[in-house]
Amino acid sequence: MTVPRIYSPVCLTDSPICELGRDNWQYLKQVLRLQPGDKINIFDGFGNEHEAIIKSFAQQSVSLELKERITNIASGIRITLAQALPKAGKMDMIVREAAELCISRIIPFAAERSVSKIDKDKAPLKVARWQKITQEAARCCRSAGITEVAAIASYKSMLARADDAALKLIFWEEESQTTIKDVLTAKSNPGSDGAFIIVGPEGGLTRDEVAQACAAGFTSVSLGRHILKVETAAAAIISIIQYEKGIFSNAVEVR
Repeated sequence: MTVPRIYSPVCLTDSPICELGRDNWQYLKQVLRLQPGDKINIFDGFGNEHEAIIKSFAQQSVSLELKERITNIASGIRITLAQALPKAGKMDMIVREAAELCISRIIPFAAERSVSKIDKDKAPLKVARWQKITQEAARCCRSAGITEVAAIASYKSMLARADDAALKLIFWEEESQTTIKDVLTAKSNPGSDGAFIIVGPEGGLTRDEVAQACAAGFTSVSLGRHILKVETAAAAIISIIQYEKGIFSNAVEVR
């Protein structure tokens, strides 16, 4: 039987005892039907993971005894996905797939051609939902960290967050000169310190948006002759970059 893997919202410190709340209590006791003495693995999204034994179930909590620390292997490149808001429902899939590929951060943003318009009052609830999706993705795919979902940003504020990225790419279907392959195989490629990628909505990015990004240091690229749907574009792009620079190569580090 596979040992269950549980996310702890509290950082795992040097304390040998860990207390989990109602959500984990319900999952461990009512869904998995585990008992005191059963083994699980627990991680906190900050690179800490331990083997653990269930000590006891209280009314709405679980007490664990932490055992051996588990060594995790992390991706050698930190990727930020800036994703324009797509039509309702598609963002859940985009967030889940990006988190399963273990990227560092997702920044949802409002593009000129974004069909979906989210009220300011509802935006925090949407972000909280997406963050919960990343937590579940990390649990299932055995990621050492949890993908951060930032607050929904304007286009201008999104661009301002890319200052530290070594590789800054904006994907534009009208780009006819430079492909992602050209950039990743170029000798001038800055390496695997980090990547910040911008993916537009269903209607694509406008020329003005692409010009703003290029002025901020981004390179406009295409996927060659391929035009992908918005719900598959990000996962394809992330996988390509990781193949060259990240978890599918030898560029790894042990936490």
